[in-house]
Amino acid sequence: MCRKVWCSLLLLLLLLLMMCEVQAQEENRVIFLPGTFQNVSVSQNETVQAVVSRIPSEVAFITLQFHTQRRNATLSYTRMPGVGQSLTAVDSGLLSALLPDQTSLSLFLFSADGETVAGTGVILPYSSTDPVPGACNIEFNLDIDPNVYLRYNLYETTIRFAPANLGYERGQTPPACDTSTGSSTRWRLQYDVYQYFLPESDLSERSLFSGIQAMADIQGLMTNGKRVMTLSSADMSMAVFNSIPGQGVIFSVIVRDPVLNTSASYVPVHTYACSFASTMDGCQTLGKISTKVFFTIAGLAGLFVCFCGHRFFKCELFCMGFSFAAFFFFVLITRTTELNYDIRLAVSAVIGVVGGVLLVMSWWRFGSVMACVVVVGLMLGFLIASTVLFTPLGDLDVFRHSDVVFWVTFCSIMIVVPLIFVRWPREGNITTCGVVGGYAVILAVNAYIYTSLSYISLNILKRFLNNNFSAVFTDVPFQTIDYVMITVWVVLGVSGIVLQLYRERSRPFFPPSPYLMWLQERERRKTNVLDPSHHFPPLPNRLLARARQLTKRMEPAGEHTPLLL
Repeated sequence: MCRKVWCSLLLLLLLLLMMCEVQAQEENRVIFLPGTFQNVSVSQNETVQAVVSRIPSEVAFITLQFHTQRRNATLSYTRMPGVGQSLTAVDSGLLSALLPDQTSLSLFLFSADGETVAGTGVILPYSSTDPVPGACNIEFNLDIDPNVYLRYNLYETTIRFAPANLGYERGQTPPACDTSTGSSTRWRLQYDVYQYFLPESDLSERSLFSGIQAMADIQGLMTNGKRVMTLSSADMSMAVFNSIPGQGVIFSVIVRDPVLNTSASYVPVHTYACSFASTMDGCQTLGKISTKVFFTIAGLAGLFVCFCGHRFFKCELFCMGFSFAAFFFFVLITRTTELNYDIRLAVSAVIGVVGGVLLVMSWWRFGSVMACVVVVGLMLGFLIASTVLFTPLGDLDVFRHSDVVFWVTFCSIMIVVPLIFVRWPREGNITTCGVVGGYAVILAVNAYIYTSLSYISLNILKRFLNNNFSAVFTDVPFQTIDYVMITVWVVLGVSGIVLQLYRERSRPFFPPSPYLMWLQERERRKTNVLDPSHHFPPLPNRLLARARQLTKRMEPAGEHTPLLL
C-alpha cells in the first residue's frame, strides 16, 4: 500500500515537471526597451510574450514592429490570435493606444508556418501630439493599422497604407476621421514616402536586419532613406515603384503634422521582388539559362562591333538589324501571345537573324549606305533616349502622368541622332559601334552579376509591355558595381571609337556594295574588248560546254582523212 502511494506521488511529480517544462517551452517572455532592437527566435508551437514595462506617462501610444526575412510571423494583441486582433506577415506591426495610468504592455508573437522563425523587433513610443499612423483605417483588418502593405509583379511594386489621424491624450476619444476636411482635422496631415536600397546581390539576413534598423524610426528614415514623394491627405495612400528582382528594397512612410510640427513613422516593409520558396527563378537562382546564353553571345558580338564594327561593315549591319528586329518582335509577341519566356526568346532570336540578314541584303543589293546608317543611328538614338529618361528626369510628374509626353520626348531624341549621321556618316557609325557595342558587354555582365545599368533598356521594355508602368517610380540603386560598370562602358566606348577612327582615317568612308561592283564589272567586260576576260564565254555557257565534254562519246584512234597526194 505504501509503495502504491509513493508511486502515485512520483508519477504526479513527474507530470507536474513535464507540464512546467511544456509551459516554459510554449511561452517565453522577452522584455523590450523603447527604441532598442531585440532579436527574437520563435520556435514551433511557441508563444513569445513581448513585454514593455515602466512606460512614461507622456507616452500616448506604442508601436511594436517585428521583421523576418522570408517566413511569416504572427503578432497579436491576445494569446489567441483572431481576426482584427493579429497580423501575419514578414513585416508586421501593432499599435497600442495606452490607457490612463497604464505603465506596462504585453503583446504576443507566434510562428505562423509551424517552423522556427528568427527576426528582430523594436518598440517605438509616441506622445499625444504625434499623429497616429493608420488610425483612420477602413481598408485593412486591424482597427488601427500602422503597417505598409506591399505587392509586386515582374513590372512594378505597389505599397499601400491606411491614413493616419491626429494624436490625442490617453483615455480621450480619438478625433473623427471624415466629418470635415478643415485644418483642425486629419486632412492637414502629409505623408513622406521613403525608399532604401540594400547592398546589391546581398540576400543575407544580416544585411536586411541592418537595413531595417536603419529605417525603423523617423530619424533613421530621414538620415538613411531617400524621400521619393510627398502625398497629401487628399491623395490615394499608395505609391508604385519599379520592380528589381533580386535587389532588396525597404519602404516606409512618415506622417507629418505641419501645424504641430510632429511626426510618426509607419512599420517598414521590405521586398526582393522574387520568391525565396521558388525552386526555379527564385531569389537565389535568378536568371534563366536561356537568358545567360543569349546575352553572352550578344556581349561577344558587342565586343567585336565595339572595336571592329566599321571595318567589317556587313557584320555590324547584321548585329544592328538583329537587335532592332529581336527587340520589337519580343515586345509584339509578349503583348499578343501567352507563350513561355524561353519560346518567346528563341522566336525573337530567329526573327532577329532574319532582320539582320534583311538589313545586310538591302545594303548588298541597293548599296544605299545612308539608309543603313539611319537604322544604325536609330539604335544609338534609342540608347541615348533610354539613358536620358533613366536619369531622375524620367521620374518627373510630366512623364509619369502622361504617356503621350513620354513617348513624344523619347521618339524626338531617338530621331535627332540619325539626322546628325547624315552630315557625318562615318563618324556617327563608328560612335554607334563603340557605344552600343560597349553596352552589349554590360548586358552580358548583368546576366551573371546584377548591375542597375541594365534598367536603361529594361525600363523602356517594361513600359512597352505594361500599360500601367507610366505611374511607376523607376529609381534604382547606384552602388560600387554600378560605378565600375559605368567605367567599363566608358573605357570600351572611347577606346573602340578612337581605335576605329585612327585605323579608318585613310580608307574609304564605307566599303562599296558587292552587287553594284559586280554589275560594274560585268558591264566593263562587255565593253572592253582588250580585257582578256572579254573573250571568255559567260559562266553558264562554260558549265554547259564542260558538261557536254564529259558526256560526249570518245572517237577511236586512227586516221580518218584521205592522204594528200
